[in-house]
Amino acid sequence: MKILSIGSPEEAKDILKKIGVDSYGVGSMAPKTLHLNILLESQPCKVANIIKQEMLSLGGDAAIARGSVACSVEASDILIMGTEKQIGQLSKKLRNQPFGLKKIAEDLSQAINNLHVKKYVFRTSRRKMILGERTLIMGILNVTPDSFSDGGMFSDTDRAVKQALKMEEEGADIIDIGGESTRPGSKPVPARVELQRVLPVIEALSRKIKIPISIDTQKAQVARRAVEAGAEIINDISALNTDKKMGRTAGETGAGLVLMHMRGRPDNMQKGDLTYGNLLGEIAEYLQKSVQTALKAGVEKDKIILDPGIGFGKTFEDNYKLIKNLSQLKTLGLPLLVGPSRKSFIGKITGGEPRERLEGTAAAVAAAIMNGCHIVRVHDVAVMKKVAAVTDAIVRA
Repeated sequence: MKILSIGSPEEAKDILKKIGVDSYGVGSMAPKTLHLNILLESQPCKVANIIKQEMLSLGGDAAIARGSVACSVEASDILIMGTEKQIGQLSKKLRNQPFGLKKIAEDLSQAINNLHVKKYVFRTSRRKMILGERTLIMGILNVTPDSFSDGGMFSDTDRAVKQALKMEEEGADIIDIGGESTRPGSKPVPARVELQRVLPVIEALSRKIKIPISIDTQKAQVARRAVEAGAEIINDISALNTDKKMGRTAGETGAGLVLMHMRGRPDNMQKGDLTYGNLLGEIAEYLQKSVQTALKAGVEKDKIILDPGIGFGKTFEDNYKLIKNLSQLKTLGLPLLVGPSRKSFIGKITGGEPRERLEGTAAAVAAAIMNGCHIVRVHDVAVMKKVAAVTDAIVRA
């Protein structure tokens, strides 16, 4: 007797074929092997009651607040519990019903479809990249005097260029250049200072490097000048919320765009109340709003990557919870980037200064890959390239 953990339709079909199930049965039964738990937050009690009854009629269930039946509460969260097939059938039954159920039906269908996307086409201003065949490595190049891990090491243009070329040789797929520290407590710098730091490096590097350059900035002016100098991806840790011109800049330049979740600003993000009512839910909602802002500004969907923002406005425990439950963000239907490298949530367990957190970073990178990320942003390219390769082999076994 074996208890099987089936994580995808492909795994289910493989098992059914080995049993000898006929082709029709394989297609029909595979969705029955995949059990999903989907949480809808703060829905009217009449909506909760309808979904509860429909799921029961399909052989599944839905958990709702006790007062929903008598409508003694204004709203209830709804935990839908069932197989993928049952939830697909629920979506069909809700499409013609009132009270906003049509939109819920569409969202359910889209979420299920997004769960099983294996590969993404990601386009920058200069090339097309396939995400999902293997985990890509984004090498970190801080050209600042005060970054938490390597501040000042690469503030000289020649040293910065040599480090970028070294990371390319070690297997980096993208080089992410930042001219403003975003460590907890850091203060913003003027755009002219940021430009003085990053432009000479990008201009020199763009003539020598074959892989794409990303500019890590919250300022539209810096992003535009960086793309003109040779960068082709904009990595905005504020997800378009610091500079309202950033979305239009990304759209007009055609650059790829990374949108990251952050609550607050770097100088205050780790201060005050860091409590989340629903960590993954709030991150997903924040990122979805930023995606809509980007699309309205002219950024095409295949140019967007999402980053849940490890270490940005989150507690020590939140960062681990985020990596563990990263797969929940698959429902957004966009590739995911994760940046755990050398961060303090690792040091809380392993101890040591940032540069002594190699093993902890490796563990976090492996876990992030196993839970669905497509790009890891790291300092130690050569080591993490090997970590990613082995983890990819495990995930795809």
